[in-house]
Amino acid sequence: MDIKTITTVGLLAFMVTLPFLSINAQDENSAPVPGVDGNKYVPYEQRKGNESIVYFTRNLSPDGLISAYQKVCADIEGRVGVKLHTGEQNGPNIIPAAWVKALIEKELPGASIVETNTYYAGDRYTTEQHRRTLEENGWTFCPVDIIDEEDTVTLPVFGGKWFDCMSVGSHLPTYNSLVVLTHFKGHTQGGFGGSDKNIGIGCADGRIGKAWIHTTPNQNNQWDIAKEEFMERMTESTKAVVDYFGKHIAYVNVMRNMSVSCDCEGKAAAPVVTPNVGILSSTDILAVDQACIDLVYAMTESEHHDLVERIESRHGLRQLSYMKELGMGNDRYVLIDLDNGGRRITPAEAVKGLKPFVK
Repeated sequence: MDIKTITTVGLLAFMVTLPFLSINAQDENSAPVPGVDGNKYVPYEQRKGNESIVYFTRNLSPDGLISAYQKVCADIEGRVGVKLHTGEQNGPNIIPAAWVKALIEKELPGASIVETNTYYAGDRYTTEQHRRTLEENGWTFCPVDIIDEEDTVTLPVFGGKWFDCMSVGSHLPTYNSLVVLTHFKGHTQGGFGGSDKNIGIGCADGRIGKAWIHTTPNQNNQWDIAKEEFMERMTESTKAVVDYFGKHIAYVNVMRNMSVSCDCEGKAAAPVVTPNVGILSSTDILAVDQACIDLVYAMTESEHHDLVERIESRHGLRQLSYMKELGMGNDRYVLIDLDNGGRRITPAEAVKGLKPFVK
């Protein structure tokens, strides 16, 4: 079967047999139960465990992106993929292509941007549509590998309760290292989109893996899996990729143009009302996403109201607590200010004096 020609209706029928091959077989009495409290923010002082290092700069520019990356690149080697959300056509909020070009030319010559086709019909649903959109959005300065263009493979999910393995684009295992370059923002289904969402949805292939995460088989709502269960499924998909790359993976989150909408929504995204903040980087996926969330919550009520409402209404904070349960990193960290001699700062210091967003 050519996965690129499966329609949504055909996909749901196709999925009937797939879960028994790839998703934990459970009877009704032992079915997984989602966690809780994905709508409740846990303050830093209530967290326990070790601290990781997260780097921070307010310098929203190619130089700031390069500076943040240079702090976490020690184990990036061999054939490198840069996992990036390249956006729908003319989407206004994606990381500027010129910034990524500067980073790749200076630090990652020979790297490829890696992407997957979408689960929804749109500008990136088929490879042909996706290629046109990439050109329209300026992703022409380096190779862009649509990793599910030809086929899929499965990677094991260790310790998951929803999956034993995850279906990803077949090209992904051809890379030795992965740089996860993420536009941090809100998300219609996930509450927020950080590094977890960038990998968990973004590396799952467009027809099989994404369907396992989003849709219960044998019903017509493509997006019926939501709140804590969705966060857990997405995070288990992320874990498959993180475990595969081991230490050869690094995370850079760009807190700029933070609509409550994902870049999947393109020009239809909700207007940005949250101030721009800066760029964060780490080799710990939980720490970097948690730090971004902490910076959002450290803003004033007027600055963060819309984004916090989006995060909590979708129970998106379950992404963080489930990453911790799965042993994917630390939710405590040392935040290093790259703009002021590398001293440790608090999230409140990082967001002090933010300027209102200007389009």
